Amino acid sequence: METSIISVAGITVISYLVAQGIKATKLDSKWLPVICGACGAALGLVGMVATPGFPAGDPVSAAAVGIVSGLAATGSHEIYKQLGGERK
Repeated sequence: METSIISVAGITVISYLVAQGIKATKLDSKWLPVICGACGAALGLVGMVATPGFPAGDPVSAAAVGIVSGLAATGSHEIYKQLGGERK
């Protein structure tokens, strides 16, 4: 049980760090949710193969878990911004 929670949280953190790296480039920020979702899908597939106890047993479910985790990275950052944590 603990492994599945840690692996899903890990996907979220890695996707967030990828998004922060992309923000340092000249790529338009409107693509960040798509990039986070794709990164999460790839990490979900890797997690299914590499992590015992991953919460998905087939590739479609693993990709879906990864996409949701990747998008959670974008959503959590948006919540932080909306609550006033980031000033421009």
